Amino acid sequence: MTLRLGGLVPWSSVDYPGYQAAVLFVTGCPWRCPYCHNSHLWAGDAGLSWPAVRSFLETRVGLLDAVVVSGGEPLDQVTSIHEALKEIRGLGFGTALHTAGVSARRLQGLLTDLDWVGLDIKGPFSRYQSITTRARSGDAARASVEILLASGTPHELRTTVHPDLLSGDDLVAMLNELAALGAPSVTLKNFRPMGCPDSRLAATYRPWLTPELAARLRAIMPGVVLPTS
Repeated sequence: MTLRLGGLVPWSSVDYPGYQAAVLFVTGCPWRCPYCHNSHLWAGDAGLSWPAVRSFLETRVGLLDAVVVSGGEPLDQVTSIHEALKEIRGLGFGTALHTAGVSARRLQGLLTDLDWVGLDIKGPFSRYQSITTRARSGDAARASVEILLASGTPHELRTTVHPDLLSGDDLVAMLNELAALGAPSVTLKNFRPMGCPDSRLAATYRPWLTPELAARLRAIMPGVVLPTS
């Protein structure tokens, strides 16, 4: 198996909610979102090998619940990721994936070996091209949401919000679209400047959630999770 790896976090309690997990970061991503806090993983290889990762995981059997594969974009290396997921399950760990849904077909192929998926939603599907800088990325994301919801796989849909990229009206449109697809919940998260490749975005972030906007969003999707600050 050949995996381009960007790093390993030996323990996390937040990347797979409710579980103690190791987090494996892979490199490569076809999208270029300007607020990405892992832009250093868009390309390259940290020199970490899968055999070394597997050896580490063998020492954590019985101590950790699961392994999360994150990035970058894991679907960029889907064949190797699938092999890794099967080996991870063979060791007795649960499996989780962080993805932006860059390919619905690739995501669907992994679902039988996943216990949970964190799917990043960039905004209304019509805004995807301006955010990711890639044509038809909104179509891929919509199809990924549809496949994930239809699969019944436990998941979290989540959106990073910077007010210069997503207005209140954008968020309303996004929740309307996702509710129409059958999504019961989306978690909205504040932008973080750490690792952001766009210095202007890092410098201009400001609070965006008002009581009025919160009420509009909850009226569309009562299960929406809003930031507390």
